[in-house]
Amino acid sequence: MLIGLGVLIAVLIAGGITAMSGARPLASLGLPDPGTLTTIGLPAVRAAAETFMVLTLGGTLLAAFLVPPQRSGYLDVSGYRALRIASWTAVGWTVAAALLIPLTVADALGRPVSDVLDLRLLVDLVPRLSASTSWGFTALIALVVVVGCRTVLTWGWSVVLFGVALLGPLPVTLTGHSASGGSHDIATNSLVLHVLAASLWVGGLVAVLVLAAGRAPDRLTGLATAVPRFSRLALVCWTALAVTGVVNALVRIPIAALFGSTYGLLILLKTAALIVLGAMGAAHRRSSVDAAAQGRPGALLRLGGAEVVLMAATIGLAVALGRSATPDTGEGAPSRLEVVLGYDLFGPPTPAALAFGWRFDLIFGTAALAMALCYVLGVLRLRRRGDAWPVGRTIAWLAGCAALLIATSSGIGPYGHAMFSVHMAEHMILSMLVPILLVLGGPVTLALRALPPAGRTGPPGPREWLLAGVHSPVARLLTHPLVTLPLFVGSYYLLYFSGLFAAALPEHWAHVVMNLHFLLVGSLFFWPIVGIDPAPRRLPPAARLGVVFASVPFHAFFGVALMSYNSVIGGEYYRSLGLPWVPNPLDDQRLGGGLAWASGEIPLLLVVVVLLIQWSRQDERSARSADRRAEVDGDAELKAYNAMLSRLATGTAPLVAQSDESECSPGHTKVDANDVEEPSDDQGGPTPEGIAAGQGSSIEDGNAAEVDRRR
Repeated sequence: MLIGLGVLIAVLIAGGITAMSGARPLASLGLPDPGTLTTIGLPAVRAAAETFMVLTLGGTLLAAFLVPPQRSGYLDVSGYRALRIASWTAVGWTVAAALLIPLTVADALGRPVSDVLDLRLLVDLVPRLSASTSWGFTALIALVVVVGCRTVLTWGWSVVLFGVALLGPLPVTLTGHSASGGSHDIATNSLVLHVLAASLWVGGLVAVLVLAAGRAPDRLTGLATAVPRFSRLALVCWTALAVTGVVNALVRIPIAALFGSTYGLLILLKTAALIVLGAMGAAHRRSSVDAAAQGRPGALLRLGGAEVVLMAATIGLAVALGRSATPDTGEGAPSRLEVVLGYDLFGPPTPAALAFGWRFDLIFGTAALAMALCYVLGVLRLRRRGDAWPVGRTIAWLAGCAALLIATSSGIGPYGHAMFSVHMAEHMILSMLVPILLVLGGPVTLALRALPPAGRTGPPGPREWLLAGVHSPVARLLTHPLVTLPLFVGSYYLLYFSGLFAAALPEHWAHVVMNLHFLLVGSLFFWPIVGIDPAPRRLPPAARLGVVFASVPFHAFFGVALMSYNSVIGGEYYRSLGLPWVPNPLDDQRLGGGLAWASGEIPLLLVVVVLLIQWSRQDERSARSADRRAEVDGDAELKAYNAMLSRLATGTAPLVAQSDESECSPGHTKVDANDVEEPSDDQGGPTPEGIAAGQGSSIEDGNAAEVDRRR
């Protein structure tokens, strides 16, 4: 009942505000009016689609992370029920997204929707319209979620399903009205974070309320875990909503224009709703969270029901806001560069412009700051506990975060969208330098030591999720050299010499995907080679060195191929910018090839040096371990070896193995496995086998600290 009420409220508010405001976006541009059915039906159906979307996300979130699974790895009753309910909301999401395809076509053409309900016409027009195409991708993702919710039974696959559902909001968000016009880079990035935060908050709350109102046998156990976890998530989501909402509003409209226009009024209403929802969340934390975790969900249901109604109304307001035209501020038309890039460039990329021309990237810049903060908090937690953590790892991690921030938010980021040479420099930093520094920081090892273990009876938490991810079959596959090497070097050739790069240049979302690809592929390649953390697939030092040397010629040839290429990759896009300091884009491309050839060798040299150091340290640890064993057993291994050589020299028959009792003389102490130091891998971290054995309990922090001190 609560789900149906939320959908109805969102639909009525979105359609009602559009009808009362008389918003006609196309008519304001002098284009034909598609009629009342399309004008009002489109926001109403979109409100339904977005409401079903957040409900589906909430159900998959609950099954994946808010309620514990069974010990066998299968979903418990609460998780299974959440996915079943999510399957029905995903059906509504699929249908509404499919209906929006002809509605957006009719809206774009300025014709009644009945005129475009022809399959051949839709097949011809949909690929040409970004809005219709994005809703087609959304419908496809929603359909995959429907199938997944009906077939998934284990916890691991529920996490994968949640990841797929999390992709659902992205096609429309990345290609909507925020993706065009001035400052569209900031507007799009802020909207992506805004929509994801809102979806997790609203959907998670509804899922928790459905769990509290249900009658499943494990309901109280599930609430004891789900409510505190969601309370922490809700606070993060509310903060993200507030920050990104302010940023997006300031990009779209000046503060002085908030009053006296429909667009400004809707922004003020959304702001008021967010403040009220924040107050409700604070009330939850004071009263209902602890009570619900202790098995008394009455207050949670009452306050949460009112909160869901207000959230549904806010979704309707957001949809109506997206259909409203921004007020005319009299600032004049944006420049050519501002329309294409989202910002202006006022001169060549001098060292000063690259160093001080900052434009903060809300996605990667925020990620860099958040990663640095979480790492420092983890180190401080170890220090307060009396455990040591190598300073070199901290320096490497913070340097990697700084390199990520500089590559995406300094002048390198803005100029990288306009010049091939600067883009290639950014590419090299993101794919070569940043991953090496990050994997040398040992974040997984730090997290395993800093995060509290669940214990044998407690529900699995972040530490157990991390262990499951490291030892998953997917991680083993993605870190195999036959997978990482082609991905690392082959993606260069595929991206730049297949036409993908030229097609991606005009799209902001494509730049985001490219940067993410560079980071992930580089991290997957360098993690098993020089990473401190235990890798799913352990390679001997010689094999790691071989993989590095195998990548060198491919990387060098890529730079040479760019320098000798006689046509401009993405030439139409670069020439359309008309940058006066780039008179010949081909020369700029050759400069980029030179940067790729030269700058790529330095990180690889750093990798070789690190490998040699790790190899040397492994030999030292092996020698120390052998010396300790020799001290305990009186050098029994060497004596046995000498005895074998003596028998071979004299031709004496080999001795018959005796039992443990007969081997140990009264004066000889038998070696116990616990007397030998726990082995560690040559990467400086605990072995995967040791971690797997400790999934139900914490890592031996004292032993780990002693190993660190010896290093």
